[in-house]
Order: sequence, then C-alpha cells, then structure tokens
Amino acid sequence: MRGSRLGAVALVTVCALVSAAGSAVAAPPSAVPDGTALQAALDRVTATGAIGAVAEVRRGDAVWRGSSGKSRLHGRQPAPIDGRFRAGSVTKTFTATVVLQLVGEGRLRLSDTAEWWLPGLVPALGGDRITVRDLLQHASGLPEYTDGLLDGDAPYDRFRTWTTGELVRRAVKDGNRDRPLLFPPGTDHHYSNTDYIVLGMIVEKITGRSYRTEIDQRIIRPLGLRNTRLPGSSPFITGPHAHGYEPVRKADGTLVPVDYTTVNMSVAGAAGEVISTTADLDRFFRTLLSGGLLHPAELREMTADTSGGGWGLGLEIATLPCGTIVGHGGGTPGYRTISFHTLDGARQITVDWTDWGTEADAGPAALALMTAALCPS
Repeated sequence: MRGSRLGAVALVTVCALVSAAGSAVAAPPSAVPDGTALQAALDRVTATGAIGAVAEVRRGDAVWRGSSGKSRLHGRQPAPIDGRFRAGSVTKTFTATVVLQLVGEGRLRLSDTAEWWLPGLVPALGGDRITVRDLLQHASGLPEYTDGLLDGDAPYDRFRTWTTGELVRRAVKDGNRDRPLLFPPGTDHHYSNTDYIVLGMIVEKITGRSYRTEIDQRIIRPLGLRNTRLPGSSPFITGPHAHGYEPVRKADGTLVPVDYTTVNMSVAGAAGEVISTTADLDRFFRTLLSGGLLHPAELREMTADTSGGGWGLGLEIATLPCGTIVGHGGGTPGYRTISFHTLDGARQITVDWTDWGTEADAGPAALALMTAALCPS
C-alpha cells in the first residue's frame, strides 16, 4: 500500500545516480535491450535482499524479460518470469485513467468537489473545497486512513473485508470527532491512499457501477490484460506467482518471515489492490501514454507536473538526463513494484521483487536497473 514514494522520493536518488554517472543518453527507441547487462542488473536485485525478482524492458517493439532468484524463501523453484504479483499503488494510475475518461466524456470536471458528488463525506473544515484534481494529485489534505491498520505493509487483520465507507471514516473521524485536514485543499501535497478511495467512490456514484467493474470494462478487457485483475475480497493470487513475506516480531523480539501471499486487499481498494504482471503493466502504460485510453486534453493533464512536486494526475513524474519519465510504484505485503516509462511509451520497464531481511534493501538495485533500462549508456 505504500506508493512509490519509491517513485517520488527514490527517483530523486535515481536522478542523482544518473547525473553523477554523466554518461546516460537516450538510445533509439528501437535499440534491442542488452539482455546480458539487464540480467546482471536484475541479479543484483536478488543479491541485495530480494528473494525473487521479475522484469520486462521494452524499447519500441524490442522486448527483454527476465527473472532472478526463487519463488519461495526456502524453495528451489525459480521466480516465474510471467508471474503475477500485487502491484499496490500502481492501481492509482488505473483509477485515475477511469476518472479522466469520465472527464473526457463530460460526466465529471476536475474542478468538481467531492462534496458535490458525495455530500457530507468529509465533514472537516475545508472538506467541502476538495476537488477531483486535488484528489488525483494528492493535494486534498485528507489524512491517511491506513494509520493503525498496518504493521509496515501488512494488515493487522489480513482476512477482514473492508468497505470504502469504513476506510474513509477512519480518515475523517477520530471516534465521534471530525479529524482536521492536514492543510487547506490545493495548498500542499501529502501522499494519501484516502484520496484514491474517495475517487473510487466518485466513479461508483457517477456510473452506478463499482470502480472494479469500470476498470475491468474500460481498461483490462479492451487491452487484453489477461493476467490483471482487481480481486476485491478474494485473498488469493491465481496462476504462477512468487510468494511474498513480511517481517513479524516474536515475543522474544526476533523478527521472522511470515508468508503474506494470501491476504484480503479490500483494505487497499481503488488505491492499491490490483494484481498484474510485468507484461500487462507495460502494455497498459504503453497504450495510455500513446493516447489509446484518453483524449489528448486529459492525457496532457495527467502527465503535466503543474505542482512542481513530481505529481501528475495519477502519475509520478521525474526528469532524468535522458528525458522525462512517468509511471508509478507500489508496495503491498511482500511485493514491491516500480513501473516507469518515457512520455511516449517508447522505452519502458516494470520490475517486481519479493524481499525479506531486516537489513537488506533491494530497492537501490531495482532503481539502478530502472535507470539502465530507461537511460542506457
């Protein structure tokens, strides 16, 4: 359920690493990815803390897919190259795409308030001024509903089914008292899963159908994303997949790995429940960025960082020496994902890894892999 502020924070690190190297330049989009170098970079992800990792790199029509490590902590089976995984906050880009499609259809405006569509939902002072744009860009000031629900990324009650109303109430109420906004809407930015739970509710109010149905009918089915789904309250990952683990502290203080592959992700909803593959996510972003899902006006809105803080509308944005990249990242129990792309979708990478360790951190190696894929020397 973490976003990538793996994207927003760690991309600063990526920029620094690439700038320090001083040699990253854009390669022709059709250049064949160097599979040997990419595999070596992916192997460093598993060498620095991940149990298993999978990646897809695309440059134009040329594609490289790889896997490294194991599918289980104490197993021997390799991580499946086509494995499904929980992509966490990458879900936000799916939700934002549906919202912007509704804008393009004239059924919704970015300046509409949440109060207009969902009267009384946010009772705090200033809550009636939160706009759809604020929600998409994490500028609403809404507190994070996940506070107190998670131990790291792991839900304390892993099999409970949550309703959207229950989740939002956690953000806007403290017992019977209204929780104040973190700041007046539109004046600052604070990454909040609550924003996207509210957006999912707005989609349902406008269409009369769940956000899951809208994402399925508008994106997953038309694009043929056969290995992508929003599982709702189902706790299972179907098809080939690696197992994800979370550290749990025993009574004696030691940390032990607990398999969290099976978990009810209704706790993440429109903010982070999607299950997908590297190939499906690259296809989704390639179609989105090439204009296959949104009208030009809405796509420009989505990919513009008008805040200067690295946020588009449902996208994270960063500038590398080889150009601007956009995408999203996510963290869920046991799984970490980054999916970033050039603005035209010509160069792409999606990588997911399952990590375990109290000190090891595979994140920097995954970011180095991303840099190598998008800004080849």
